Amino acid sequence: MLDAIRWDSDLIRRYDLAGPRYTSYPTAVQFNTRVGAFDLLHALRDSRKAVRPLSLYVHVPFCANICYYCGCNKVITKDRGRAQPYLQRLEQEIKMIACHLNPHQIVEQLHLGGGTPTFLSHTELRQLMAQVRKHFSLLDDDSGDYSIEIDPREADWSTMGLLRELGFNRVSLGVQDLDPQVQRAVNRLQSLDETRAIVEAARTLQFRSVNIDLIYGLPKQTPASFARTLDEIIGLQPDRLSVFNYAHMPERFMPQRRINSVELPSSGEKLAILQRAIEQLTSAGYRYIGMDHFALADDELAIAQEESTLQRNFQGYTTHGHCDLIGLGVSAISQVGDLYCQNSSDLNDYQMHLASDQLATKRGLHCTSDDRLRRAVIQQLICYFSLNIAGIEHAFNVDFRGYFNEVWPQLEAMVSDGLIEMDEKQIRVLPAGRLLVRSVCMVFDVYLNAHNRQLFSRVI
Repeated sequence: MLDAIRWDSDLIRRYDLAGPRYTSYPTAVQFNTRVGAFDLLHALRDSRKAVRPLSLYVHVPFCANICYYCGCNKVITKDRGRAQPYLQRLEQEIKMIACHLNPHQIVEQLHLGGGTPTFLSHTELRQLMAQVRKHFSLLDDDSGDYSIEIDPREADWSTMGLLRELGFNRVSLGVQDLDPQVQRAVNRLQSLDETRAIVEAARTLQFRSVNIDLIYGLPKQTPASFARTLDEIIGLQPDRLSVFNYAHMPERFMPQRRINSVELPSSGEKLAILQRAIEQLTSAGYRYIGMDHFALADDELAIAQEESTLQRNFQGYTTHGHCDLIGLGVSAISQVGDLYCQNSSDLNDYQMHLASDQLATKRGLHCTSDDRLRRAVIQQLICYFSLNIAGIEHAFNVDFRGYFNEVWPQLEAMVSDGLIEMDEKQIRVLPAGRLLVRSVCMVFDVYLNAHNRQLFSRVI
């Protein structure tokens, strides 16, 4: 894995296409309204019978300030009082879901995301976690992966102490960029000192892991300015780094309309920013996990990738893909067995359903046998940069070459271009193709077409 990435500008130009990030297959674009609460309850019953372990995701949508680049489901408000009615409905959902599960189903992974979870007061955070612990079986020995997203502007040492007390042992900090000009252009003013204080608190309080999120391609960014940001962040020694590609889609995300598109870096500048970032991170000892993710060599993600146990789900790369994922809160997505389902993305609608003692499940899908096969193929490629063809044939009782005959010319073209190498036993994504692994996965995506490609960001 030491030669994880080789930069090839020609390949990037040809294969930098718009397409899914494959946190699931099929992707959420395929969800339909024929799936509802009854389907979820049926899937939970099967999960209970099998006593499958759980991963919980809890969505807290509130933010005090708007970041112009953001495409998340959020509610911008200065009124902290809006959190309490939401928490009441969230607690109701927790009770309704938990009563269909087995107390022996251990929560191996927990993540509070948003929005800004630390928008909640200390009392509200205690209230929420008390309900989670009351109704789900959380681990008490600090062995679970219990994480929370933090805006360093909305947290301090006392907040970090509280989170550790409540059982969190991983934190993910939103930073995006440290350059003041870039920060002003996206309305997110955040000093290095604020970020450093939270990282130091996490280390002192013995949080197991610190992740930092950055974004490249923001307005007024240059290769030199982002390199300075990255130098400062590397100095903080986070265990993991996410370096996301900013996708400018103002027609889909209203806040992005406040970004001056003239100030965005050109495609050439954007590639230069990414290339230099990869060089800096590699030199600093970070491994390329895939997509936008980097981790130190002794991090659990890097180890899982080496041992071929890494997986990918709606929370991104994970070591807990074997768990049933329960999404709680507005817009949250669950994956229980072969069922995907999503809550209403409208806050009022979500709260209204719960107020009427109804789950807010709005849409989803049941995976077919073809979906499961293609999901396994995509999972292997995106997690390990290789595909065990014999393993797929044995698991799904298919002839791989015959099953994917229609796309074979595309695979052969990728071989000719040096993106992959392929024989009867395996497909291997070469170092020059690893940044473009999404493009390889797209070959196996039966739902992807010219019409729905516009719903996704470009690979780079």
